[in-house]
Amino acid sequence: QVQLVESGGGWVQPGGSLRLSCTLSQRMSDASVIAWYRAIPKKQREFVASLSSRGTSDFADSVNQRSTISRDAAKNTAYLEIDSVKPEDTAVYYCYARFHEADYWGQGIQVTVSS
Repeated sequence: QVQLVESGGGWVQPGGSLRLSCTLSQRMSDASVIAWYRAIPKKQREFVASLSSRGTSDFADSVNQRSTISRDAAKNTAYLEIDSVKPEDTAVYYCYARFHEADYWGQGIQVTVSS
């Protein structure tokens, strides 16, 4: 069983930056995809960003050009950074990983963007 633990959430002022971490219990190099999703009340969980094992990244239009997804294999940790945050970035953010055709999710972490 793979465990994913998110950290770094909390309160962020509009225009600031948020940086989330996701630490995996297994070697990150064994994951075919690492991704971030987010959910707000009464809405479906939505895709934010992904990073493949080949290093290819993809971003949702809502965060494109102001976001970075990265990984540190030595720490088995993935990161999401969103700059110029807006109130609509407020959500519970979930880390996702795919290992050997199986999907794994973190428990989620709250991020609130407010002045």
